[in-house]
Amino acid sequence: MKQKLVQANLKDTSSPQEKDLELDCSVAGYDYELPPELIAQNPAVPRDSSRLLVINSPTTGIEAAPLHHIFHDLPALLRSGDLLVMNNTRVIPARLYGHKSTGAKIQVLLLEERQHNCWLALVKPGKSFKRGAKIIFEPREAGIGHSKEAEGRGAGGRGENSPLLLAPSPQLTATVLETDAATGGRLLQFDVPEGKTLVELLEVFGEVPLPPYITTSEAADEQYQTVYAKQPGAIAAPTAGLHFTPELLQQLRDRQINQAFVTLHVGVGTFRPVEVEDVTTHQMHEEWIEVPAATVEQIRATKAAGGRIIAVGTTAVRALEGAAQSGNLQPFCGKTDLFIYPGYQWRVVDGLITNFHLPRSSLLMLVSALIGRQRLLNIYNEAIAFGYRFYSFGDAMLILPSSVGVGS
Repeated sequence: MKQKLVQANLKDTSSPQEKDLELDCSVAGYDYELPPELIAQNPAVPRDSSRLLVINSPTTGIEAAPLHHIFHDLPALLRSGDLLVMNNTRVIPARLYGHKSTGAKIQVLLLEERQHNCWLALVKPGKSFKRGAKIIFEPREAGIGHSKEAEGRGAGGRGENSPLLLAPSPQLTATVLETDAATGGRLLQFDVPEGKTLVELLEVFGEVPLPPYITTSEAADEQYQTVYAKQPGAIAAPTAGLHFTPELLQQLRDRQINQAFVTLHVGVGTFRPVEVEDVTTHQMHEEWIEVPAATVEQIRATKAAGGRIIAVGTTAVRALEGAAQSGNLQPFCGKTDLFIYPGYQWRVVDGLITNFHLPRSSLLMLVSALIGRQRLLNIYNEAIAFGYRFYSFGDAMLILPSSVGVGS
C-alpha cells in the first residue's frame, strides 16, 4: 500500500550547528513522542506484508520524504550482487516463574550462562534476594503471553497433547550465588536433575519473553522467531529479520541477492536503557557474537565485486562491526561491548534494514550514526504521521547505501 508523499514536516538540517553536535552526545537528543496505539502488539501476517519505509537518497529526511513500500518489495529495491547479512540467533524460553520457600512469587529472566548451569538473570522482585536464597520453579503450560490461541499450534504453542506436558514434571530449583553490579541481576546456580540440561528444561519451565511494551499479544512462539533462527541463546528476537518469509528469501536468491549469517545472542546489552545524560559515557553490556570465516569470505568477495553489505538489524551491525574493531573484518567468536553512536567510523556495513526503535535507546543511536540523528528523527516523524507500527512486531525501514552518511 503506497501513499502520497508528505514533505511538510521535514526540516532542513544540512548544515549542523554546534547545538546539534551537542545533542548528538546528549540522551535528550534522541527523544520523540510516540502515540501508544502505534506500538505493535502482534506481528503482520504474512510476515512480509509489513510496511517498509525506504531512505534512498542523500536528501531523504532533509529536503525529501522517504518512500512508502511493502516489505515484499525488497527484491526490487536491492541490486544483484548485494549481500544481506542476518543474525541467526534463536530466542530461548528465558522467562521463568517460581516462588521462594515462603511462597512469595518470583519472576526470572535469564540473560546468559556464565558457567555450567550457572546463569546471570534479572529477578523480580529482586531487592530481598540475597546470597543463599532459593527459588523453586513451576512448569508453564501456555505459550507467549499465555494466549489460548497459541496453545496447540504446531509452530509454537504447547497443546494438551504435547509430550512435554504429558511427561512427569521434573523439579527445578536455583540458589542465588551473588549480585551482579553491572546489571543489577543475580547469579543463579540451577540444581538440574542428572542427565538433563537447563536449556532442555526451559522447554517445560520457560516462556519465550516478550518486551514489556507488548502487553496484549496473541502471537505464537514461532512468530517471535525469524524463519532462519538456528543458534539458541537469545532472550529477545533480532526483530528486523521477522519480516522475511522462506518465499521472500528465495525470491532474493533468484535475483542474485545473496545471504550470509552471523550470530549475536541478543541480551541485556541490546535493550538496556541509556541512563547517562552524556551518551559517550554509556557502557554497553557484553553480548556473545560469532562471525564465521565463511561469512567473512562472502563479505570480502561481495565488496571486491562491487556489491553492497546490507545488515539485517542492529544486532547484525554490532556483530559485523564488533568483529572488525582491529581495523579489518576477521572471523570472530567471543563477546563484544561495542557501542555505536554518531561519529562512529564504519568498517563493514553499507546499508541497513531495521525496525523503529524506542526513544533514548542505544539502537536509535546506532541508526543515527548511519544517517544522522536529526535526519532519523525527521524520518520517524514521517512514519508516525503515516501510521507506521513501531518496535518489535512493527514495520521496518530500509536505509540504502546511497543515503548513508549525509547529515550524520
